Amino acid sequence: MQLPMTDALVRYLDLSTLELKLTAQNMANVDTPGYRTVGFDFAAEMRRSMEALGQQENAGGTDAALPQPRVGPVGGLLERPDGNDVSMDREGMKMAEAQLQFRTGEALLKNQFTLTMDAIHEDEK
Repeated sequence: MQLPMTDALVRYLDLSTLELKLTAQNMANVDTPGYRTVGFDFAAEMRRSMEALGQQENAGGTDAALPQPRVGPVGGLLERPDGNDVSMDREGMKMAEAQLQFRTGEALLKNQFTLTMDAIHEDEK
């Protein structure tokens, strides 16, 4: 059984990874006529996940699937004459943000495992 904090951090890393994949997909399609930028609201999806994890914990820790992130077209972007709306400036910023989120989640998860290992080896000190 995973600790609730570990579950939250795993979900955080999953969402960060998805954001990196979507950003890479958008960048790869910068020259595809008619391509529309896709993405999701990271903070909103993390909140939805935390609510679902809280409900699972209240229900006795069942391992029900977490909600799928709501991925869709990103609105408010300038469209070029070919119908493509990918902005490399925007995508570069999203990539940097997602990388920072992933590194943060990775560090927090490493810290969580260190605390667990310290607790396990407490008697040896």
